[in-house]
Amino acid sequence: MRDSITIVGASLAGLRSAEALRRDGFAGRISLIGDELHQPYDRPPLSKQVLAGDWEPERAVLTPADKLEPLGLDLRLGVSATGVDVAARELEVDGVPEPFDGLLIATGARCRTLPGTEGLEGVHTLRTLDDCLAIRAALDAGANRMVVIGAGFIGAEVASVAVGRGASVTLVEAMPAPFDRVLGREMGAVVADVHAAKGVDLRCGVGVSSVGGGPGAMTVGLADGSTIDADLVVVGIGVVPNTDWLEGSGLTLEDGVVCDPTCLAAPNVVAAGDVARWTNPRTGESARVEHWDNAVEQGRHAARRLLTTDEEAEAFAPVSWFWSDQYDRKIQLAGRPHPDDEVRVVDGSTDEHRFAAFYGRQGRLTAVLGMNRPRQVMQGRALLEQGTAWDEALEVAAEWG
Repeated sequence: MRDSITIVGASLAGLRSAEALRRDGFAGRISLIGDELHQPYDRPPLSKQVLAGDWEPERAVLTPADKLEPLGLDLRLGVSATGVDVAARELEVDGVPEPFDGLLIATGARCRTLPGTEGLEGVHTLRTLDDCLAIRAALDAGANRMVVIGAGFIGAEVASVAVGRGASVTLVEAMPAPFDRVLGREMGAVVADVHAAKGVDLRCGVGVSSVGGGPGAMTVGLADGSTIDADLVVVGIGVVPNTDWLEGSGLTLEDGVVCDPTCLAAPNVVAAGDVARWTNPRTGESARVEHWDNAVEQGRHAARRLLTTDEEAEAFAPVSWFWSDQYDRKIQLAGRPHPDDEVRVVDGSTDEHRFAAFYGRQGRLTAVLGMNRPRQVMQGRALLEQGTAWDEALEVAAEWG
C-alpha cells in the first residue's frame, strides 16, 4: 500500500486524479505540483467565455477553495518538475531531488509557435490563462483586425469570439479545409461555411511566410504572395507534449509519455491527459487525446491504477468525445474518424448547419459528428460504446426522424 502519491501538473487531469484518489479512500499524502501560480483552472472557457469577457478568470477555477481544502492536498504552485529517475524513484523539483512513492504525470502540452515569431509583440498563442487575458486585453484596447493562423478548434473558437466582439477576422489554414485532419474534407467545408457566413475571411490551402511589425501595425505574409494587415495575430497550430523534463528518466518518450493500455508508464509511474500516449484497446491505436473529457476520465483511471496490482488493473478504453462552441453552433464529435472513412449525414441538413453525420470504416461505425444535435451525438456515442456495425447504426439513425 502506498503512503504517498505525487502528481506533477496542477491541470484538469492532475486535479481530477487527486479527487479520485480521495474518493477511492486513499488517505496518504497527495502532493500536487504546478508551474503556474494560478489555482488549477479549466481551459475550455479560455477560448470562449473568458476571452469574450463574459466571465472573469475566477469563474474558470476548477475547484473552489472551500471544496479544495477538504482534499488535504500538499498544493505547490509556481514550482516545476525538472527531472525524474524512475529506477531510483526520485523526482527533481526546481533542481532539488525528492523521493516519490507513486508518480502521476499530467504536465499537459504547450503551444507550437510559428518560427520567427517567438517573442514578437502582438503575436499570441492561447493555452494558459495569462495567454487568454493578454488577447482579451488587446481586444479591449481596440485591436479590431485579427489574423488567426490555424483553423483548428482553438483558432476557430478564437475567431468566433473575436467576431462576436466586433473584430474583423482573417482565418488562415494551410490545409484545404478547416479541421481537414479531424473531420475530413467534406465536413471541414461545412464548418468553413459557418465562418464565411459570419463574415470571416477564410484563406485555406496556403501557408504563412512571414509576420512582421508590432501591435496595431502588423503584416502577415502568405505563401501565395498576398499580405494581410492586422492589429494582432493569434497562432493556433497545435501543441507539443511537455516531456522535455523527462529526458533521461527511463521512461519511453514518443510524442508523449508512452503507457500501456492501463496508463502505466513504468513501475510506480502513470500518465494522464494531453501528455499521455497509450493504446486504446477499443481502437487499437496508440495516440494522445487532447480533449477535456479524456483528461478527466484518464486522470481518474491513472490515479486508480496506482492503487491496484498488475493483476487487477483494467485497460483505459474510452470512446473519445469533445465539443466546440463556434458562434451559435455547438459542434460535437464522438469517436475517432479517419480521412478515408465513409461519411453519411443521418439527421438534419448541412446547408442549415444543423445535422448529425456518421463516419464508418470496414463495416463499423467509427464516429458521430453533430452540429447543434447533442441528443443524436450522445445516442451515436452509445452506439460506438456498443461496437455497433455500420449498417445497424444507419438503421438506428433512420428511426430518429
